[in-house]
Parts: sequence; C-alpha cells; structure tokens
Amino acid sequence: QVQLVESGGGLAQAGGSLRLSCAASGSIFSINNMNWYRQAPGKQRELVAGITSGGSINYADSVKGRFTASRDNAKNTVDLLMNSLLPEDTAVYYCNAHVMTRSSGPWYIYWGQGTRVTVSS
Repeated sequence: QVQLVESGGGLAQAGGSLRLSCAASGSIFSINNMNWYRQAPGKQRELVAGITSGGSINYADSVKGRFTASRDNAKNTVDLLMNSLLPEDTAVYYCNAHVMTRSSGPWYIYWGQGTRVTVSS
C-alpha cells in the first residue's frame, strides 16, 4: 500500500505565502507524475501543478507566476510554494502520485487526504 501525506496548509492573508509538502511512502517501486490538485467549495477538483519524474512542470493558468512546484525524487516528496495568494486560492489542496508498486507492474493513482488553505482578503 502507498500513502500520501500532505502538510503545510492553513490560513494566510491575501498577498501572503504558504508552502505545502507531500510525502509518499509505502510499497513504492517508481513514481511517475506527482501532482497538486485543489477543490474549492462548490467547484470541481482542478489540477494546480504537475511534475513528471523527469522534472517537467506544468501549471494551471490561474497560478502561473505565483506558485512554484518542486520535487525530490530521492525522498518521494513534492512541494508547492504559493506566493501572492489570492482569496480565490482558498480550497482543499490534494497531492496525487502515479505509482508503480513493483517492477513492470501497473501504474496506480494515489491521493492524499488533503490540506485546507484559506486566504483572507
């Protein structure tokens, strides 16, 4: 089994910063993409940032220039540095990873439990 645990959420003022971290552990042979999603109240979950195992990163247009994703393949962690926060960034943020649990096995998608980010105006 694989677990993803997020940390670092909380309350911030508009214009402030927060850093989220996600650590994957368990029966991991290989991890491909590691992603950050968010879900605001009453809205669908959306991709915020994704990093491939090779380090390619893509961002949602709404966070480009403000958020920075980074990854440590040796530690199986992915971070999200969120600067210039806006009230519309308020959401529950989820980490997700595409994991192979054994050599030549299938890829599975695992999710963390989510961490809440609230940005006040």
